[in-house]
Amino acid sequence: MIFFMEIQPSGPVDFETTVPGSKSYTNRALICAAIAPGISTIANASLSEDSMLLVEALRKAGIGVEVGSDMRVNGGGGVVPVAEGTFFLGNAGTSLRFLAGFLSRGKGTYRIDGNDRMRERPVRDLAAGLEQLGCRVTWAGSEGCPPFDLEARGMTGERVHVSGAVSSQYLSSLLLASPREDRAMEIEPEGAPVSRPYIDMTLEVMKAFGVGVVETEGRFTVPASGYRPAKFGVEPDAAAANYFFAMAAVTGGRVRVKGLSPESRQAEIRFLEVLRGMGCAVSSGKDWIEVRGGPLSGIDVDMNAFPDSVQTLAAIAPFASGPTRIRNVRNLRVKETDRIRALATELRRMGGRVEEEDDGLVVHPAELTGASVETYGDHRMAMSFAVTALRVPGITIRNPDCVGKSFPGFFDHLAGVLRG
Repeated sequence: MIFFMEIQPSGPVDFETTVPGSKSYTNRALICAAIAPGISTIANASLSEDSMLLVEALRKAGIGVEVGSDMRVNGGGGVVPVAEGTFFLGNAGTSLRFLAGFLSRGKGTYRIDGNDRMRERPVRDLAAGLEQLGCRVTWAGSEGCPPFDLEARGMTGERVHVSGAVSSQYLSSLLLASPREDRAMEIEPEGAPVSRPYIDMTLEVMKAFGVGVVETEGRFTVPASGYRPAKFGVEPDAAAANYFFAMAAVTGGRVRVKGLSPESRQAEIRFLEVLRGMGCAVSSGKDWIEVRGGPLSGIDVDMNAFPDSVQTLAAIAPFASGPTRIRNVRNLRVKETDRIRALATELRRMGGRVEEEDDGLVVHPAELTGASVETYGDHRMAMSFAVTALRVPGITIRNPDCVGKSFPGFFDHLAGVLRG
């Protein structure tokens, strides 16, 4: 285990690179493939810790998953083969929530648990949705958080109301789990769900596996139709690409990420508009995107739709000529760490000027100095402040191995592209 990682300032970067497959797409495709009958193939799948925790949980639930150059999933045809089990998902919030939806199709009792931080992360609204599907949820620790026991009865419900105010993953979990040959399902969010593009991603993956969901006036109708096995290709991870685009922005250099299309439906592709608004030049082709940095201006941006890039923006904001305000991301307080508080704390540790707000933060221009940056076990803290370190000497990243949650080998990858 590596406890510290020091990164040297680079000057203007100039490189082309690739990034791993999207774990958001991978995790959705895994659930669809696990429910479908027969063999599905997931190409360019993420091998991140989060996705591998979901793979192991599906195997424990009786679903065959082979991991090689592609993932091959032998789906259960709508059935959960096991009637009991304990499933540990670490701090993989998406994986835990999606697995709970999948297990609601079973007939048995399943305990779902995670690490200490996961035991602080809310799932009450998801539990309420699962109970409307005919499950019984019993809290085994703090009420409203894992661990909990899910007593499933084969998904008997046909209509669900679910809150989307805390996490879009609750709605995605229920949508992914819901297709059945014998009856339709109606799911109605209460209020506008946060991070709406992630719902659109869910619908896109479901359609690729043969189920077209109809949305009418905010309600989602899942037809009486089961999934079909599919060959699903996973796009490069846009959130991962954004760290490299931010490197171009902060150093005044050039970075091209290959394999990623500007037409991607991933929410985090919107970060490119933020960089453009700050003064960067963004160009693209069918399967590449390039960012050239320049003098940066501050920006005021609502990032509710693409919250996984908040830390990336905060890491470069001190180098802008004016303040940067990040708004409408209160749900970041219940992620791998309280990301708003963590960002404010670590930027101040480096001499940054930050105003912490309930739903975001304001980052002012500042001359940063070297510091030992705490990551709080949060992969995005580590990768974001690695970007800052390319501009500021003396920055050390604590617990850099946490990047394995979404981008195993990130620091080796970074060293490689910087060496050319």
